[in-house]
Amino acid sequence: MIASCDLLELDVQAAAQALSAGLLTPLFMAKRVANEMIRLIESGSADGGKIVFLGSLAAYTTSADQGLACLTASGVAMLCRLFADRLGEFGINVYEVRAGLIATRRGEPGHAKYDELIREGLTPIRRWGRPHDIARAVGAIADDQFGFSTGEVFHIDGGFHLRRL
Repeated sequence: MIASCDLLELDVQAAAQALSAGLLTPLFMAKRVANEMIRLIESGSADGGKIVFLGSLAAYTTSADQGLACLTASGVAMLCRLFADRLGEFGINVYEVRAGLIATRRGEPGHAKYDELIREGLTPIRRWGRPHDIARAVGAIADDQFGFSTGEVFHIDGGFHLRRL
């Protein structure tokens, strides 16, 4: 997780570290996997493939004290689209599973605040997401349930992404 920071107090080293971990690592991991998939496809050892990026609602939601997380999440969203565009010709589908509020560690700072917001309707589905919600989405992709799509975003966020009045 990327540490909270005020953008006006951010230092170069902290930003470089966060961007490296949150954006460059997924970029170069996907590059390595994609090149291996292409090698296997071209040798006839494989027939297509899938790459799934794990994203976050921070890709489209600002949080002034989570600016680096927002930057990396929006970058991951673009990685999905770029890799989908580049790898389609090889039959490699690329997806982003975009997580919302997922209950991973109880007692985290701010958890009680979000408990209340969820109860009040922050998300149409009024509960925390669970790790298995993410796993099921990735499983459906791996099971080729969406074989004629690529560059797609699967919002696993209880409906947080909806624009509601």
